[in-house]
Amino acid sequence: MRSTFHNLETIRRSLFTHQTALSTTGHNVANVNTPGYSRQVVNMRTSLPLEPVGMQRTNIPGQLGTGVEFDSITRVRNQFLDDQFRNEVKHFGSWSIRADALSKLEGVVNEPSDTGLRTVIDKFWKSWNDLAKDPENPTGRKLVKESAIALADAFNFASKQLKDLHADLTSSIEVRVTEINSLAEGIASLNREIQRIEGLGHNANDLRDQRDLLTDQLAQIANIQVQDGPQGYTIDLAGANLVQYNNVTPTTAANLEAAFTSGALNGGEVHGMIVSRDRYVADYLNQLNQLANTIANGEVTITLPEGSVLPNNTTVNRVMPDGTVQPVTLTGANREIGPGGMKIVVNGLNGLHKLGYTLGDPIQAGGDFFTSKDGGPITAESFQLNPDIAANPEKIASSLRTDTSGGSEKVVKGNNTLALLMSGLRDASFQFGTGANASSGSIDEHYRSIVGQLGVQAQEANRYLDNQISKVAQIDGGRQSVSGVSIDEELGDMIRFQHAYTAAARMMTAFDEMLDKVINGMGVVGR
Repeated sequence: MRSTFHNLETIRRSLFTHQTALSTTGHNVANVNTPGYSRQVVNMRTSLPLEPVGMQRTNIPGQLGTGVEFDSITRVRNQFLDDQFRNEVKHFGSWSIRADALSKLEGVVNEPSDTGLRTVIDKFWKSWNDLAKDPENPTGRKLVKESAIALADAFNFASKQLKDLHADLTSSIEVRVTEINSLAEGIASLNREIQRIEGLGHNANDLRDQRDLLTDQLAQIANIQVQDGPQGYTIDLAGANLVQYNNVTPTTAANLEAAFTSGALNGGEVHGMIVSRDRYVADYLNQLNQLANTIANGEVTITLPEGSVLPNNTTVNRVMPDGTVQPVTLTGANREIGPGGMKIVVNGLNGLHKLGYTLGDPIQAGGDFFTSKDGGPITAESFQLNPDIAANPEKIASSLRTDTSGGSEKVVKGNNTLALLMSGLRDASFQFGTGANASSGSIDEHYRSIVGQLGVQAQEANRYLDNQISKVAQIDGGRQSVSGVSIDEELGDMIRFQHAYTAAARMMTAFDEMLDKVINGMGVVGR
């Protein structure tokens, strides 16, 4: 016959198993909002059946069941979805940074608006047109001076903003490097702790969740490759080993920039920062520098009108009928431009300004209109109005005529030829750059092309970012459908396990009463 206490053991296993299941369900519900948490389940199985105990083999067919037991508590996780998530989140990290940087660049350019650089340039050309209406009026000269100073300030401020953004991105790379090394230390520490716990035969579910969360964060910063081995995660970042079990090889900003150059760093926030700094910001700073230098010294073709008188011993680059350019030095009577005018090539506003005369007496030719603050090549940062002109607007050249009727040569101060030519540079075609990158067009057209390029790049970055947001959300949704905690599902499980536990407890009570009758009530009849 079977053991009297066999059923008590069977019920005890059921009570213990369903109590564990209820505790695990409570753990799931408690962590429903915990980032990176994976739902855990108790893996139940039928305990090994036994042959009924007796002196002789039983004639009862089959084996006697011994109840239920659980062999493990495991987390529900899909490694394939984890790999997909990390592969897509690196692109999300890169494009999010690039879209943000381009948005800041749009703020620097601030076009179209009434306060952008284009408006300042337009006001500068207009001031020359106003001066041409009354060249002897001091007010017109002061307007030219102030508009030129405003133009220089606009270039200086835009350059400063771009350089500040460049420095911010460099600083952010250093911050991300520190974060990478910190995450790597955390992963290595969890590798060690997980191996210790699982070496004792337990599943380190919560620690594995923490390690995966740190790994996901690392994947958003830079592209990584993860391998799960007996000793834990081995992680390569941008082609270089970062974590090997509990050993960490710290990375540096220089290492990541070298990896970017070689193509090993192809995703993540650091990738987006380097692209934004070295491609977007650097390119727009170069274009801004080129624009400032071209306004001051860029080659432009103009036509000097008939009757213009150039300063003595002036060398100009004359455009010949066959289109070639030849240097010509004008002296004496040859200084006056003959019928039909003369087509020449000058070096920007500075070159044209030197051909005219100021209000100074004796006669004085104009000098450089724009200069560099540091004496080097003119850039957006060093762009400034000539300090001599800023101090004395009468040094602004506006005339191209002189008069020798009194025996000495004097400037015709009321002449507006140069002022008109200056105003006409607004629509003139300047030469931008040299070699294969050379282009030509007006200042306004070139600036519009810069603004247009920025707009297209920002639009493309936002489009890619939206696509990545959708991809990451879709994959993460798949992960959550597998690993996430559903309150409704957990409550259903809780009720199911509770009823099972209650039923087992009721059976325990019933068998306790039966045993009480057997032990205390049998054999006492008739006493």
